[in-house]
Amino acid sequence: MLYPPPNPAPALPIAVITGAGSGIGRAVALAFLAAGYGVVLAGRRQITLQETADQSAQPGRALIIPTDVTDPDAVTRLFDRTVAHFGRVDVLFNNAGISAPAVPLESLSPTQWRAVVDTNLSGPFYCIQNAFRVMKAQNPRGGRIINNGSVSAYAPRPMSMPYTATKHAMTGLTKAASLDGRDFDIACSQIDIGNAATDMTRPMAEGILQADGRVATEPTIDVHLVAQAVLDMARLPLSANVQFMTLMATKMPLVGRG
Repeated sequence: MLYPPPNPAPALPIAVITGAGSGIGRAVALAFLAAGYGVVLAGRRQITLQETADQSAQPGRALIIPTDVTDPDAVTRLFDRTVAHFGRVDVLFNNAGISAPAVPLESLSPTQWRAVVDTNLSGPFYCIQNAFRVMKAQNPRGGRIINNGSVSAYAPRPMSMPYTATKHAMTGLTKAASLDGRDFDIACSQIDIGNAATDMTRPMAEGILQADGRVATEPTIDVHLVAQAVLDMARLPLSANVQFMTLMATKMPLVGRG
């Protein structure tokens, strides 16, 4: 008796993750690799991207592409190389970001301001722009973009204007991309994270300036919880979307008067 040939194995879903060499980006990249994705590790430093790949049980599904997201030509190359290697892009996690020194506003230099704006705002825009280009053209069409925002967008810390302004603007990118992608099966969402335990938040364990002038320690959450949340958002069918998610340490001083 002849049987029909088995259906070919579905192609791997492909995720591009910026800032994949450390912190939240690394945790998310490892979660996606463990979940069966092909993952493009993008970031400025080859060595840290390689360390991320080496920590995975599936390093063969990781593609390392050193990329400075502030350079629009570099971002275009990132997506072109991704398509050349994997054939498509199903998920973009827009994660790369930096902050400026916590100094009085008048002490910030134009260079420090521009560095944060270029990385936290222009970089995600370039990535969204190229993700749209690829997701509109591929077959099956569409994909998902997840932006890493911050609770700082609506509850700033003292002396954080560059970071707060760019994360507030990220919400605008998310809403505009959601609207512009609607007709092309491109879903865009944002996760606002409060106090994930990474190198960036390490000072919180020693004490950080509060809105009332006190210096106090703050609770953090395991970064792997963030990675699982991003993965859950990515796994939704494109007909559904978590538009905004806030994931935070329950006892951090966010809700209420500080």
